[in-house]
Amino acid sequence: MATIWEGFSVRWYGEVLSSANFRAAATNSLVIALAAAGIATVLATMAALGFRGRKLGGAGLMMPFLSFPLVIPEIVTAVATLIFFISIGVPLGLVGLIAAHTVFCIPFAFLTVKARLDSMDETIERAASDLYATPLKGFYYVTLPLLWPAVMSGFLLAFIVSLDDFIISLFLAGPSSTTLPIYMFGMIRLGVTPAVNAISVVILVLSLAVVGVAALINRFNRI
Repeated sequence: MATIWEGFSVRWYGEVLSSANFRAAATNSLVIALAAAGIATVLATMAALGFRGRKLGGAGLMMPFLSFPLVIPEIVTAVATLIFFISIGVPLGLVGLIAAHTVFCIPFAFLTVKARLDSMDETIERAASDLYATPLKGFYYVTLPLLWPAVMSGFLLAFIVSLDDFIISLFLAGPSSTTLPIYMFGMIRLGVTPAVNAISVVILVLSLAVVGVAALINRFNRI
């Protein structure tokens, strides 16, 4: 399909936002990204806390294991996950997508939280213990406030990774769980139209905004 430049216009943004298919795909993407990022951040924080201050015998093997999703080609992860889900009877759809995105996003949150934990002064927590704070209160009133910026930064990075994911979503999405990247892929198969450009701009602006917020949080986290 040929596209002829006729000037600037915001009409296509209105047409995109008024599309029921676009709203359904955007809703699926947001639900999956929020759920996956939230679960991945919680698990990553627990893993980072488990590594801190302990000489685990399998720590040398666990660190590469947690980083596997970053180094393995995404197409391999998608195919392996699809085969695994089929073998255990997990239906394709939102549940499978959330589970797969969670596993894929854990390293992004884990590395962010662990970096903050490694830079924290452990004497602050020991001081809380000397003041008769229980381990739970020490974590809630001392460790967590210091760790919170890194947790939020890890959540935002995991959220944007999940939101922009295409390959895993393409393999695991069901008929009613089309995500925004899959929706865009279906559109461009018929030709690049101004509607595709409008969606691309929306996703780009959202991604830049989320990454910018995560960068600001990391900056204040180092202060």
